[in-house]
Amino acid sequence: MEDIHLHLKNLGFTELEAKCLHVLAECGTQTGYEIAKELGVSRSNVYSALQKLAEKGAVLTSHGEPTHYQSVPIEEIGERVEAELQASIRYVKEHMPKQDAHRSEYFSLEGDVKVLDRIRTELRKAKEEALCDLWAQEAQLLKEELRQVPARGVRLLVSTIGDAALPGGVHQFPHKRDAAWSERKGRKFTLLIDRKLAIVGTRGGDEPTLAMLTEHPAMVELLLNSFWRDVVIHELQQDMGAKLEDKYGKNFKKIIQKYTEGKEKGNQLDDVGKSLESKSGEGKPQENKNGEGESQESKNGEGKLQEGKNESKSNEEKPRAGKASEEKSNESKSGEGKRKKKK
Repeated sequence: MEDIHLHLKNLGFTELEAKCLHVLAECGTQTGYEIAKELGVSRSNVYSALQKLAEKGAVLTSHGEPTHYQSVPIEEIGERVEAELQASIRYVKEHMPKQDAHRSEYFSLEGDVKVLDRIRTELRKAKEEALCDLWAQEAQLLKEELRQVPARGVRLLVSTIGDAALPGGVHQFPHKRDAAWSERKGRKFTLLIDRKLAIVGTRGGDEPTLAMLTEHPAMVELLLNSFWRDVVIHELQQDMGAKLEDKYGKNFKKIIQKYTEGKEKGNQLDDVGKSLESKSGEGKPQENKNGEGESQESKNGEGKLQEGKNESKSNEEKPRAGKASEEKSNESKSGEGKRKKKK
């Protein structure tokens, strides 16, 4: 019953109006008092709701006391609502100001319903080409929209992960990824519509469904190049799968290890080398200090040698001084002798 009320509200009825229509459809002709009693709400609110329903042409009223109410057949209500809605849509399309729909910014969507609805809408709007990279689960949910794309003459290429049975007319490229591709953080998906709109997102796992959409040229080119690389690899594996696996390992594992595991080992060796250089650098200042000590000792040795030379010179000068003193003394005595003889 709640679902019926919800959809009646989507058609433009209030919650109480929807409940009154449901009671009339289920019980037939009723008075306002009987409807209020059935719903357990005040009579004044029920009479107000019934009056609005009559104005909308959804119920018929009788003349007399008490007034009786009868629901118009739901088919008639649906036709009237549809006609009014289509008229409103046409008017809005004609008179709403046009705007540039280029979405160069990055817009985000959250929630499973919002994300899937947006993807379905963009697939329906595709005019020339749609390139999709999807897991089997998402491909199954979008199966009907994917079927309609090539039916409109739009080229559709889908790279799938897992067992995905897609409708005829879809160019499918099964993506061979090993068990390392875990779903723990969600299944990644990408779509490129008319080489103009890029959609990237995740679904499943422990996180909520998220998606980002943009018309930024950088993201569009990135997805386009990535998709064509997948197509090229698919064709190579189809033609030379055994040879490629023998040379490069399953899913090109040897190539990946060459630039990942080897790099990590290289980094470790670099770290060891840097550590050794660091320790060697720490030893060099000590060596310099030792060298400074040796230099100082050398200087001290030179000083001592110089002192020895000075002492030697001093000792040599002392005998000479003595001889000079003796010579002076002798000269003095000789002069005194000469003076005595003259006398």
